[in-house]
Amino acid sequence: MANPPREACGVVGVFTPGEAAARTAFFGLFSLQHRGQESAGIAAADGTSISCRTEMGLVSQAFHEFDLSRLPGHISVGHTRYSTTGSTHLDNAQPLEVEGLHGRIALAHNGNVINALPLRVEMEGGWSCRFTTSTDSEVIAQMLVNAPGKDWGERIAYCMRRLQGAYSVACITNDTLIAMRDPLGVRPLCVGMYNGGWVVASESCALDHIGATLLRELAPGEAIQIDGDGLRTIHNGNEGKRALCSFEFIYFSRPDSILDERSVHAARREMGRQLALQAPVDADMVMGVPDSATPAAVGYAEAAGIPYQEGLIKNRYVGRTFIQPDQRLRDLGVRLKFNPLPEVLAGKRVIVVDDSIVRGTTTPHVVGLLRSAGAKEVHLRVCAPPIVSPCHFGVDMASKGELIAAQKTVPEIQEFVGADSLEYLSVEGLFRAIGKESDSCCAACFTGQYPIEVQLELGKMALER
Repeated sequence: MANPPREACGVVGVFTPGEAAARTAFFGLFSLQHRGQESAGIAAADGTSISCRTEMGLVSQAFHEFDLSRLPGHISVGHTRYSTTGSTHLDNAQPLEVEGLHGRIALAHNGNVINALPLRVEMEGGWSCRFTTSTDSEVIAQMLVNAPGKDWGERIAYCMRRLQGAYSVACITNDTLIAMRDPLGVRPLCVGMYNGGWVVASESCALDHIGATLLRELAPGEAIQIDGDGLRTIHNGNEGKRALCSFEFIYFSRPDSILDERSVHAARREMGRQLALQAPVDADMVMGVPDSATPAAVGYAEAAGIPYQEGLIKNRYVGRTFIQPDQRLRDLGVRLKFNPLPEVLAGKRVIVVDDSIVRGTTTPHVVGLLRSAGAKEVHLRVCAPPIVSPCHFGVDMASKGELIAAQKTVPEIQEFVGADSLEYLSVEGLFRAIGKESDSCCAACFTGQYPIEVQLELGKMALER
């Protein structure tokens, strides 16, 4: 993908009587690493107290055997972060530990609360809450642990009436695991059975990796409580409207996950098929920009009857680094991530399938790589509609002024990236591919029509002091 949007986070919660839950949370987080690479954290509870560790970097960098041994207990919550609200430093890493009227909790959050700033001001004044981070996640945690209500169900109901935006949350008390999903179900959250206990996670692939059995996805607006009495729903706050993020199908979720009862891999393959029907072109081969566009490229090739081949090899170990390349390497740009195969591309008319174009600054380099390897023609096909509006619900995408499709027409973008032709999948084709009705998913980044009114954009640093 060219300048991919970044997801907020991945969350996992574990309740495994008689077992060390932190170890299970670690392996669950490991499979959610694609959702965030800035920091990782795990908190664990043993029935009487909570212990927590957070660190910058990848899950494998943040935790070693010694660290897990210092997180005892049969209840755990984990988090891997990409910041959408608040800067990138350790104070904002999760899980967040917060103490209030109803005790102490450790909370992990995926999404974005768009009214976090006024809620924080209100709680600092009328509730006398003291905030230690610049994240909207702490607004959720402080509200949850101080909300009126005799039990967690009533407190969650209060929170859901006040919070606006997207939030899939897992949190623990000394003896309980709680999970909740916002009333629109913007961000995914599922629950599975594991060794006589339960696991909640952002995606079903996390359950697969630890050997858990997918039970179901939490319904929009649902909150569950897991403790010594088992699993039960303690709140249902859905009012009939649903707005699952359509970008989960396009890019964010791993292809081996099940999302809203639909295989992500199958959905992406169908996006390619729909794109081939909508935007055919004579060519010698079809290739995808690895890795997220590969299923769509295979689907395009199948529907078009054109051979699929790999034309770019991806360096899967680039990742995030604090070591900056010198100017000579910086000028090479996309070559640090991709390398073309001239023996495959030379003299060929090539269809290149990508999952989306956001800012468009990388796409010209990809096209240029293919031409330098001898491609005769480069036809770009994008299996998402043009992105014309920013996301306010947990995706660090770009401002409207940075979105190339908000500033240029499709022919202008084609000229800018240097392709022989450029076509996007239509919004209607996208919904056909994912098998959903248009009123069941959020497609605001393509249409500008948000599922809830957004009066003011919450900037990433809006809660910084």
